[in-house]
Amino acid sequence: MSQTYDCSDPALRACGLDEAAASIARGALAVIPTDTVYGVAADAFTEQAVAALLAAKGRGREMPSPVLVGSWAGLDGLMLAVDDVARSLVEAFWPGGLTIIVEHAPSLAWDLGDTRGTVAVRMPAHPVALELLERTGPLAVSSANRSGAASPATVDEARAQLGDAVDTYLDGGPCTDRTASSIVDLTGVTPTLRRLGSISAAELREVVPDLQEAP
Repeated sequence: MSQTYDCSDPALRACGLDEAAASIARGALAVIPTDTVYGVAADAFTEQAVAALLAAKGRGREMPSPVLVGSWAGLDGLMLAVDDVARSLVEAFWPGGLTIIVEHAPSLAWDLGDTRGTVAVRMPAHPVALELLERTGPLAVSSANRSGAASPATVDEARAQLGDAVDTYLDGGPCTDRTASSIVDLTGVTPTLRRLGSISAAELREVVPDLQEAP
């Protein structure tokens, strides 16, 4: 039976973070608040946990899960080398509404789906999510909805969709800005804006002047 913890109460928040970290450590799922929508989280390095995340959403391997990190330094552990463009973008927009697609280090023991050697990475601007990431390290996190359904702005909306497929629900209150993150692909010759979201192309070009926009 899954449990929900009200993170507005300091004692329940501490207990909920402990339980969420324990759930993830044993390969189970947790729902967490982010600065955009609620997400369902799994240990990025446990294949069965990521498979359970995709199954809970009703989603196939052709739509791999993004990864959330808890600091700028989290990117260093996922790539062979962080180039100047990636470094400049994360310093300008993390934590916040920027996801970057990068080539991950080939030595990483994970299976996020059919990624073709790349990973989408973001650092969320939500204190509960960041506290959990401090405890767990990088997490595979996707919006806490069934595939094709609306992304949840409250823990109750997430629970209505995912139910007992998730062990632990962390209630961080309603997400006030449901605007998706902007996605910049750094795997090609030129940085490319793949999805326009909470950060405008003009803001991104202040940091990366040669940014292209995908059709």
